[in-house]
Amino acid sequence: MPRVQDLDILRPALARGPLNAITDVGGVAVGQQTIIEGEGAWRGHGPFRTGVSVILPHDGNLYEEKVPAAVYRINGFGKYAGFEQIRETGEIETPIALTSTLNMPRVADALISHAIKGSPHIGVGFRETGLKGYASVNAVVAECNDGYLNDSQSRRVDEAAVFEALRKASTGPVEEGAVGGGTGLTCYNWKGGIGTASRRIPETLGGFTLGCLAQTNFGKAPDLTIAGVPVGQVLSPPNVPKPEGSDRSDAGSVVMILATDAPLDARQLERLCKRASFGLARTGSICETGSGDVVIAFSTAYRIPDRSDRVTEQRTVLGQEGDQITALGRAVVETVEEAVLNSLFQAVTITGRDGNTSHSLPVDEAVALVKKHRIV
Repeated sequence: MPRVQDLDILRPALARGPLNAITDVGGVAVGQQTIIEGEGAWRGHGPFRTGVSVILPHDGNLYEEKVPAAVYRINGFGKYAGFEQIRETGEIETPIALTSTLNMPRVADALISHAIKGSPHIGVGFRETGLKGYASVNAVVAECNDGYLNDSQSRRVDEAAVFEALRKASTGPVEEGAVGGGTGLTCYNWKGGIGTASRRIPETLGGFTLGCLAQTNFGKAPDLTIAGVPVGQVLSPPNVPKPEGSDRSDAGSVVMILATDAPLDARQLERLCKRASFGLARTGSICETGSGDVVIAFSTAYRIPDRSDRVTEQRTVLGQEGDQITALGRAVVETVEEAVLNSLFQAVTITGRDGNTSHSLPVDEAVALVKKHRIV
């Protein structure tokens, strides 16, 4: 399936990164575990169309070397772990995991196990050195509801699945569409999932890279807009009969992860988070009442030691913050828009529990409409 960049339908103001992915930000890795098991009617265990995606800001011990971070709630109808402490401290200390709604607590538990494995003093203190402090750990998990296609009640994403996603984490190309935490999701009534994109701001402003990874499960078909063209007014998914007992919510949710190598603090990262809503709007989103639309942002420019032996720290900061944040804000808008569209363009049709089907967007028809009706 083609990506947006291959189709000459978006003409961004900023340059794309080499991979056009969140992994264009140096050191950032993405791992995904996809679970597709069984078919037919739900009988208490399966079928499963679910998974987990993990984003690692660097390849070291995140608990010992945290990164600056921020979270922002556009619309709060969701179940998330770790957000309040990020607001308080401005730091992330575990990989970020994206999964389905009822799997969220199980995935958080797995991230805690992963952190303890790397930092055995968590919860019990530094017995060998005599240092005091029984540190906890703040696992970061966000979710979207995949109940239309998946037996979400059985909570199939276990610790083994999370550890496998972590093992697979790579700084290379990112698989998109119906994979990982996007396996069972639907976007604008078409098959959604995972999408990503990146931009580089001008060298005169530092040449920094910003990438977005989106988990898409929101919107109604008539609202879908591509490159300013309301293609959803023409294209609509096949009229698949709704099986008795199925539950398909059109409000849905979207989670956007922003990564950058620009030396930003939590305040500046939150400013970027707020720009994500403009990228969503470009695709047609109106952030319906029942949707959960959230953003997590982090910087890889410096690391924050868990227990520093220094009284003060010196760090590089932006020298032209106004112009640089404006440019990075544009990068946010462009990457969110393209990541959402890539999640649609890369997805394949999936049939899940009880025969419920989420159809892939007819990309050729959508592109033809854009090229016919756009102004330039």
